[in-house]
Amino acid sequence: MRGRGLALNRRGTGDDEGSVLLLVLGYLILALAVLFVCVCATDLYISQKRLDGLADAAALAGADGFTLQVEGEVPRATLTDAGVAEQAMPLVRYAGVEATIVDAGTPDGVSARVTVAALWHPPLLSPFVPDGVPLQASATSRTALR
Repeated sequence: MRGRGLALNRRGTGDDEGSVLLLVLGYLILALAVLFVCVCATDLYISQKRLDGLADAAALAGADGFTLQVEGEVPRATLTDAGVAEQAMPLVRYAGVEATIVDAGTPDGVSARVTVAALWHPPLLSPFVPDGVPLQASATSRTALR
């Protein structure tokens, strides 16, 4: 009587050969997907931290682009937008990171503010994000002489 239901073997249990293989393959695919996501997330985090460090270095270099003025007997360091940009651009250009300066200037004549941007491309699965993900970092640094 082979009608409905599972085919029974000699011991009276159902035939379930191969079902473990499907589970193992399913969990393997899930594990690989989680691994790919973790690799991409880690690379994105590291790229953002590198860009943050580059923005910090560019702002620090921009803060060195001051002009020294003496008012009475007191020296005063004054920053200009052109001086900040002049100091920050070579550092970003030769840093070894494909980044560009979005903005470099001084909001108050004493602080240098630099904003850099870059595109992040995932190391795995990059066909899904062909244009990349835009990253941006800003940093501010003050001159030593006020």
